[in-house]
Amino acid sequence: MMSAAAYPEYPFTPKRFEVRPGVTMSYLDEGPRDGEVTPPEVVVMLHGNPSWSYYWRRLVSGLSDPAQGKAYRCIVPDHVGMGLSDRPGDDAYEYTLQSRIDDLEALLQHLGVTGPVTLAVHDWGGMIGFGWALSRRERVRRLVILNTAAFPLPAAKPMPWQLSLGRDSRVGGFMIRAFNLFARGATRLGVEKRMPREVRRAFEAPYDGWRNAIATLRFMQDIPLGEGDRAWPLLVESARVLPGYNDRPVFIGWGLRDFVFDRHFLDGFVAALPDAEVHAFEDANHYVLQDKADELVPAIRSFLDRHPL
Repeated sequence: MMSAAAYPEYPFTPKRFEVRPGVTMSYLDEGPRDGEVTPPEVVVMLHGNPSWSYYWRRLVSGLSDPAQGKAYRCIVPDHVGMGLSDRPGDDAYEYTLQSRIDDLEALLQHLGVTGPVTLAVHDWGGMIGFGWALSRRERVRRLVILNTAAFPLPAAKPMPWQLSLGRDSRVGGFMIRAFNLFARGATRLGVEKRMPREVRRAFEAPYDGWRNAIATLRFMQDIPLGEGDRAWPLLVESARVLPGYNDRPVFIGWGLRDFVFDRHFLDGFVAALPDAEVHAFEDANHYVLQDKADELVPAIRSFLDRHPL
């Protein structure tokens, strides 16, 4: 993997934290700290698969810089096995949704973040964030939701074969780990605007090689589709409580060309959160923040400014 300085539009110095014995997590902590403003408003940004904190780079820059206006503290982990975090084997780490939730809580405790937060979620970051919030709902004061899920696969939505390839096929799993197939595919099929080569490389590079790609496959294998899947109870409970977030500010940004988190998922969120501020784009895909950063970053900043904690 390249050093953080080698990634374009990523002018940050990641920090590291031993989230479990012998397992280190990389994360960003940008913007004001306690004592600099009272209190700092914290935005926790959670990526999915197969991205990393790099996905949030423009939003971090747009929210944490005081030259842009009110500065927000932005905390962005690289989930274990992803981005610049460690790559433990299955003997040293259990790659499950519950592990991700526990890791997030450990990081926030390490940083002394025990008060209100804004959750910004994308892809699997949705289930990690909503799963973490199940026992901490009072702390989640605002939501920023980008192409993700917090409920089971809608009945009208078939399971995409591209995900089944990794979840259910040994051959597909081999190809994902051996050839970085999932990350490479996402940078091409997950955007409407062709990524510059150096940006595409930044998304893909952390998962280049058998060992480095372990989490991209394990995430897919942990997708809950029914009873008996380990993450299923968390998904069902998240769906049950989702309408309860309609009493607080919610921003939804959606790329309508996403073949996974498509209109079926957007409709599910709008039905549960009818008062949400919705920005849906016909010309944006799964990596909506990559396709529409110029529109979304100022829109999200405006949303946060209009709904102060």
